[in-house]
Amino acid sequence: MLYGRTLFSMLISLITSRVTLEALGVNNYGINSAVAGVIAMFSVVSGSLSGSISRFITFELGRKDFDKLRRIFSTSINIQLVIGVFILLLGETLGVWFLNTQMNIPDGRMVAANWVLQCAMISFFIGLTQTPYTACIIGHEKMSAFAWFSIVESTFRLVIVYLLFISPYDKLITLSVLSLCVSVSMRFAQRIYCSKKFSECSYTFIFDKSLIKEMSGFAGWTFLTHTSWIFNTQGINLLINIFFGVAFNAARGLATSIEGMIVKFCNDFTTALKPQITKSYAAGEIDDMNKLICRGARFSYYLLFIMSLPLMFEAHAVIFLWLGQVPDYTVMFFRLTVIFTLIQHLGTTGYTGCMATGRIKWYTIIITSVGCLVFPLTWIAYKFNAPVEYAYYISIIIYAILNIIRLYIMRHLWGFPISMFFTKVILPIVKVTILSLILPAILYLHLEHGIIKALIVMSTSVLSGILVTFIFGLSVSERSMILNKSKAIINKFTTK
Repeated sequence: MLYGRTLFSMLISLITSRVTLEALGVNNYGINSAVAGVIAMFSVVSGSLSGSISRFITFELGRKDFDKLRRIFSTSINIQLVIGVFILLLGETLGVWFLNTQMNIPDGRMVAANWVLQCAMISFFIGLTQTPYTACIIGHEKMSAFAWFSIVESTFRLVIVYLLFISPYDKLITLSVLSLCVSVSMRFAQRIYCSKKFSECSYTFIFDKSLIKEMSGFAGWTFLTHTSWIFNTQGINLLINIFFGVAFNAARGLATSIEGMIVKFCNDFTTALKPQITKSYAAGEIDDMNKLICRGARFSYYLLFIMSLPLMFEAHAVIFLWLGQVPDYTVMFFRLTVIFTLIQHLGTTGYTGCMATGRIKWYTIIITSVGCLVFPLTWIAYKFNAPVEYAYYISIIIYAILNIIRLYIMRHLWGFPISMFFTKVILPIVKVTILSLILPAILYLHLEHGIIKALIVMSTSVLSGILVTFIFGLSVSERSMILNKSKAIINKFTTK
């Protein structure tokens, strides 16, 4: 269901982004993106809070302590309301001032820009207070409901694009108001669903000082991790802009956009897996938790690798078909971005395990301290006239080191067996990576350039990745499970 949701959402996004640009025009589209970006800056706060709330709700589901679960849910609502009001006040003061005095808005469009800001702030506030409900849906592993809500919302946003063409009113204001209506409607629909399905989703005013302190402290440490990530992404973008110029920013942006579409599928897998890891720890099932962490890291790598492999070889052809041109450095940036993301995702399930323990103070201090080295090391490298791609090399090395450090922290927190990660994860993925590259690499080097070569290499890459992963990357029980599931699906359709 999550993969279907992602495919559908991506298709809708491709359609709506292009048609919305056509309906609004370049100036209005730029205003909408720029003003909405002001509110997006607050996502660092909301992201850390969301992670905290999700962890606490899922943990208590694993312990089956429903009384505390109700208190956590109501306390989460209180915390989000306070933060939401604070952000609204900032938006209505600092945000409005910044928009009206500092931003470069075309003449005659300031009123429309303020409409965009107000609608974006209300939508952000509603979304912020929605977090505990979404956490309950994911914590209860109701992934089909989670997917359907996303699919319905994407469909409504497609309808909005059609309404833009027939609306007699200001297009930008129309888009902002209709988007707000969809956002509010979907959020309240989710709340109704949660209230009927989950007993803990019944708000009562509770002031639990110790619980607020515990959850806020957890959110504070995760906020530090989010801040580090911003330095390693937006900070590097700034350095590239200063030392090399906007053309390199454009190439990096395109590479990141393509990679982001692929990562969505991998994130869907980890979204379904995270509640199971947290519940296993809460229930004291440490062996099962360790197996989930290893299996999740390995499967995440396989999913990302199989989907990236054809583009790694034929990135130039794909980007040319998409844009009609291939900006310099885009292909190299994309390939390096994929390598970095593969290494980074190996630690995703381990991160979830560490968050499940709740003892994240020293984890955050150590991981953030090492992770933050990416920015200063890149700045030093550029100062000494290093090529632009050194930012990627530094990121890859630092995050590989972080994965090793995380394993030792995991061993300290709950006795995670490090040798298990190397035998169950590292050795299989190294074997799969090397063997999967052989046949596509031979074809890529020996076939003549053209669309036929691109199709052959890409299809061979996918088949090679799937077959090698199935034969050499899975255990006997995993292969048996996949075969049995496939037979069950085939029999289901053939009997009909």
